[in-house]
Amino acid sequence: MKQIGNLAIVCARRKDVTLRIEQGRVMVLLDDTYAPTAFFTDWDDDDTILSIIHELNFDHCAPKNQ
Repeated sequence: MKQIGNLAIVCARRKDVTLRIEQGRVMVLLDDTYAPTAFFTDWDDDDTILSIIHELNFDHCAPKNQ
């Protein structure tokens, strides 16, 4: 539950990412021309949210201009 705010900040900084929170679930959509990516988890699953944040910042979903 503590990491959802950090996820919101990461998503807000990127135009290609949409964050949806509804019915106790978090959905992060990454709009990629060739292969759209989606992440799903419970809103209070901090470990999974941290892994999504890491994926968006450093792994294959990181912005190309870094």
